[in-house]
Amino acid sequence: MGQTGTPAANPFDVRKLIADIGAAVNGVVQKDLTTYEAYIQRQTQGIAHQAEWIAESFVAGMIDIGTRDFFLKQLADTTAVFAKTVAGLALITIEKVWNAVVDVLWRSINTVIGAALPLPPLPQ
Repeated sequence: MGQTGTPAANPFDVRKLIADIGAAVNGVVQKDLTTYEAYIQRQTQGIAHQAEWIAESFVAGMIDIGTRDFFLKQLADTTAVFAKTVAGLALITIEKVWNAVVDVLWRSINTVIGAALPLPPLPQ
C-alpha cells in the first residue's frame, strides 16, 4: 500500500483506461461474433431446411403423422442443442471479456503503484 498524499510516479490516466477497456471488450466481442455468426448461419440454415422438408413432406403425403412427429421431435432436439451451444459460447465470451477487462485494469493499477498485483478470479 502506498502512503496517502504521496504522488504516484506514473499518474493514473482515467481517459486512457476507459479507451483501453473499450478496446479490449470490443476486440473480444468482435472476434467472437465473427466466429459465432458463421456457426449460427450454418445451423439456422440446416434447421430451417429440416422444418421445410417436414412441412412439405407431410402436405405432399410423403410422411404420415407418426413420421412427422418423429421428425418434429428430432427438429426440437436439434434446436435445443443449437440454443444450448449458443448459450455456452456466450458464457465463454463473458469470461473472455472479464479476463480482458481485468487485465487492462490491473496493468493500469500496477503501473501506477509499481507492483504486480495478482489477478482476481472470475466471480461465480
